[in-house]
Amino acid sequence: MTAKRALITGITGQDGSYLAEFLLSEGYEVFGLVRRSSTINYERIAHIQDDIHLISGDILDQTSLQKALITSRPEEVYNLAAQSFVQTSWQQAVFTGDVTAIGVTRLLDAIMTVNRDIRFYQASSSEMFGKVVESPQKETTPFYPRSPYGVAKVYGHWITVNYRESYNLHATSGILFNHESPRRGLEFVTRKVTYHAAKIKLGLANKLPLGNLDAKRDWGFAGDYVRAMWLMLQQDTPDDYVVSTGKTHTVQNLVECAFGCVGLNWQDYVYQDPNFMRPAEVDLLIGDSSKAKDQLGWEPQVQFEQLIEMMVEADLKLLQDAHNLP
Repeated sequence: MTAKRALITGITGQDGSYLAEFLLSEGYEVFGLVRRSSTINYERIAHIQDDIHLISGDILDQTSLQKALITSRPEEVYNLAAQSFVQTSWQQAVFTGDVTAIGVTRLLDAIMTVNRDIRFYQASSSEMFGKVVESPQKETTPFYPRSPYGVAKVYGHWITVNYRESYNLHATSGILFNHESPRRGLEFVTRKVTYHAAKIKLGLANKLPLGNLDAKRDWGFAGDYVRAMWLMLQQDTPDDYVVSTGKTHTVQNLVECAFGCVGLNWQDYVYQDPNFMRPAEVDLLIGDSSKAKDQLGWEPQVQFEQLIEMMVEADLKLLQDAHNLP
């Protein structure tokens, strides 16, 4: 039996690396779209690089997307490419829109041109809910984005729905709430906290500046969430699904947990810095993923405390190796 083929945009990111691992474990032939760059960062996929096929292309370039589809001949396409850091989206609002919004249209058009039978997954985001009008948030909750990133994700979500309904494409959006891992970038608050807790424990730092400690988020493990992406594309009928833990924690809870893992009192080291406050804050996000549970059979496996402990331990090892510490 011929292996199924999948193309992942954003394969070098956190989610892309976990998804590639998962698809390989399911027997897929995995292709990844990567941008040409003078500084290539394949760190997250280095351990599986010999098992996957990398194709040069860019979500900003329609022709390269068509060529990537022709080369890889995938049954499934997972669009994880985005300018995904919310804070940066205010400084680079036009670029964020071009990549995170219009990029989705380019990829859908490429699929229309090359093979309409391809099943398409769009990485939607809980940031689309923004200033929430109901809690918990589910698939029918109205969107009220509070950042250029959130606005761009709303466009990407609705253009996916539009192409599904207009052209009968098997196009699905996963509305994923915050999902983290040791592979998360240092600019994201979860990794920033676990990394600094480890640095301070090892005597490599003594302070951690943060923004709003009262913001509440629904945090899960990225490795769990990529399984939900795959399950969506195995369904006969395309649809949209919220993927979340259904539990919320404040940034302060995150800090307490991370510093507790290394036996430190967070209040001795953490202070609020106005430079990290968002122009428009999202105060509370908590998802209702009962539809994903009922229709996909998906539930998160890793709990919040387990996730933070996993990240702190990984950062301790990373820093000990980097600085030759015991």
